[in-house]
Amino acid sequence: MNYSTAEIWLIIAALAVGTFLIRFSFLGLIGNRPMPPIVLQLLRFTPVAVLPGMVAPLVLWPAATGGEPDLVRLLAAAATLGVGLWTRHVLMGMIGGAVTLYAGLGITALL
Repeated sequence: MNYSTAEIWLIIAALAVGTFLIRFSFLGLIGNRPMPPIVLQLLRFTPVAVLPGMVAPLVLWPAATGGEPDLVRLLAAAATLGVGLWTRHVLMGMIGGAVTLYAGLGITALL
């Protein structure tokens, strides 16, 4: 499909308004009232739910390999998960995954 410039800007504006209304319905309308404890407890899981959704496509269908799964990236994801669970520290898990990824890519480049 070919969209005109005006149509693209209309879509962007509609998405911006929709996003604002979704957030305003939660933050603006009930922002001055105390939230129930169950809502506060469930909100703690939001980053844990969002991050894998952002990372999984990069691991399973990386653009660097033409969308084909790659052993090095799968190992890096496993290392990230393993180090993160072992240390219970997000940053250490990310560092462990990055080291595994770059070491694996370096070894692959030498072969």
